Amino acid sequence: MSESHRPRQSHGTGEFHLADFSSLGEGVVFEPGVLVFHPENIEIGKDVYVGHYTILKGYYKNKMVIGEGTWIGQQCFFHSAGGLLIGRNVSIGPGVKILTSVHAEEGIHKPILHSRLEFAPVTIEDNCNIGVGVIILPGVTIAQGTLVGAGAVVNKDLPPYAVAAGVPARVIRTRP
Repeated sequence: MSESHRPRQSHGTGEFHLADFSSLGEGVVFEPGVLVFHPENIEIGKDVYVGHYTILKGYYKNKMVIGEGTWIGQQCFFHSAGGLLIGRNVSIGPGVKILTSVHAEEGIHKPILHSRLEFAPVTIEDNCNIGVGVIILPGVTIAQGTLVGAGAVVNKDLPPYAVAAGVPARVIRTRP
């Protein structure tokens, strides 16, 4: 069967049980509507808040790790096919998207949808603040204490204690 005619398969409902996680700290709050896929590859530290209608899209390989004290706003989408590490005490605003894979470009004669996937990890170090609606692309590291302004698209690494904003995200200044 050709790739363009593969039967589609459901990814499941996203419903989960706390015992399904690789590890889950005390005091974790999942608001109503949160969906979790492949919880066996997700580790969540203690005192993490996950807002309404967020999707934690684990993958059959690689890990999603969310550090203790992190706050995740409503309607976020985190994809960890390439690996996702979120440090401690990170604030992530509503509507943030984190991607760890992309379809390769294999020429005009192959639909992009059917081209191979390329994976690259995303790391957000401790004490960062990720603003409302930010998009973080595969392969990015956001260093400790960095603040990313609302609506930014992060396509390259950001240094420690930076304030970054825009499309693409650019460093505006360093925090004092």
